[in-house]
Amino acid sequence: MNLLHLKYAAEVARTRSITLAAENLYMGQPRLSRAIKELEDSLGITIFKRTSKGIVPTPEGEIFLSHAGRILEEVREVETLYNPSAKDKQRMNISIPRAGYLAHALKQLVGELDLTKQIEINYRETNSLKAINNILQNNYNLGIIRYAKEYEPYFDRFLSEKGLRSEVIWEFDPIVLFSAEHILADKEDLTFSDLVDCDCVRLGHGDPYVPSLPLAEVRKGEFDEAIDKHIYIYERASGYELLSTIPTTFLLTSPMPENILKRYNFVQRRLKGFNRPYVDLLIWRENYKFSELDHAFIREIKRVRDKVARRVGE
Repeated sequence: MNLLHLKYAAEVARTRSITLAAENLYMGQPRLSRAIKELEDSLGITIFKRTSKGIVPTPEGEIFLSHAGRILEEVREVETLYNPSAKDKQRMNISIPRAGYLAHALKQLVGELDLTKQIEINYRETNSLKAINNILQNNYNLGIIRYAKEYEPYFDRFLSEKGLRSEVIWEFDPIVLFSAEHILADKEDLTFSDLVDCDCVRLGHGDPYVPSLPLAEVRKGEFDEAIDKHIYIYERASGYELLSTIPTTFLLTSPMPENILKRYNFVQRRLKGFNRPYVDLLIWRENYKFSELDHAFIREIKRVRDKVARRVGE
């Protein structure tokens, strides 16, 4: 086993495909397959299995890939330490939920970057499972995951098992977001019954995740059966487009910055009597050392959060 084997396995895990991984690694597929088989034989485990969704890690493979990711990250840190050009690079890898306040914080951060230095930022909007896996397997340094507070024990246990540390970024009551043209836009004391009675279409992210719970059970909690019209989306842009152009749609989400409300002509309203707080949780590997850019982004997130929270009265 050597560093190349670790890189090969990490790329297969990232792409879930021997073919794509081989292309990205600039090598032939048979050679990569042989290298993975040699690695598995040397370790005495099966790292990957083939499924209808592609090549995925086995339980033993997940443990190996977690260790491999940490080793590769440490190697990169050593290379950065002794590479003058890399040392000045402003680099950050983070996975986050689809949240307007986080996107606004990124915009503020980028506007303050030193443009005389190299910049490499990977900012991926995704669900909680993929954010966790990006840290464990895909060499991401940070993640922010979102879940209903009632599921906190499941996440606490899961993150502890994976050796991840955490810090609460925001615990919030979700707001209802819709177009200023929506029939309920002028209603201040909005209730869930109002949304049901107006025959509205609820937009929701279609890939909720809670450790140890089946997707059907999580979705049942996410989407009340009283509303029978749902459109599942997987990124913010589609949601904003639908909200802007289909005035019967609404989205339950984290409180939004004022600039996004003005840009898209949105209105946000508190949902009276809705008692289901959510948590945005920052996660990272136990041995990870935060960079200056990481710290700067987290400070900006908290600054934006506090400003938005004051506006909505949290």
